[in-house]
Amino acid sequence: MKPSGILHLIPVSLGEAPPETWLPQAVHETASRLNAYIAENAKTARAFLKQISTLTPLQEITIHTLTDKIQEPQMREWLQPLAEGGEIGLVSEAGCPAVADPGARVVALAHNMGISVKPWVGPSSILLSLMGSGLEGQRFAFHGYAPVEPTARARQIKEWEASSKKLEQTQIFIETPYRNDAMFDTLKKTLQGNTRLCVARALTTGQEWVQTHTVAHWKTLATPDLAKKPTIFLFLAGR
Repeated sequence: MKPSGILHLIPVSLGEAPPETWLPQAVHETASRLNAYIAENAKTARAFLKQISTLTPLQEITIHTLTDKIQEPQMREWLQPLAEGGEIGLVSEAGCPAVADPGARVVALAHNMGISVKPWVGPSSILLSLMGSGLEGQRFAFHGYAPVEPTARARQIKEWEASSKKLEQTQIFIETPYRNDAMFDTLKKTLQGNTRLCVARALTTGQEWVQTHTVAHWKTLATPDLAKKPTIFLFLAGR
């Protein structure tokens, strides 16, 4: 029986920062020697590979782009060399692959094909923000994006706040950077005054900023600079 190859789940940066500040050496060494990758965004993947200085010339590294149009037969073709004992890396556009990320489809197929899956340590904005928030860390839910339309967005936030209060559960979600200000304004207007709200901006970068206050207190503070900066929002309803 031939040995299974390995699908390496390689975290990438959350923003501009030296690799040594967010990527363990063992992960760096593994990522730098791989000569094939599956990526959500080929341009972002090349930027990451250039940053870590690959052993194989960058132009010789194969990068398969995982778009919404890619179906299982194509992914199976990408993974087939692993059935012969090969290796390939999977990267997200930012942070950990397969967590709030389409790479989960590749991981599921790898398991189905009997291929070994190796998750490597690296930055996750979800966990880093939860760690830094001081909110409930045993019960939490990540929701991805809230609705864009203002009325639907406010209604969804109220529903999440109700769940937070009932379950004593931290609610976590993200927003497109250019809509951060609108989201923050909606949160202040929609959430109860005793709900604790955390704003975690540009994690692991030089612009990192994490603050948690009650919504009532947030209303007394100057609006933080969130425009066009990756930000994750968390809140825990008051009891």
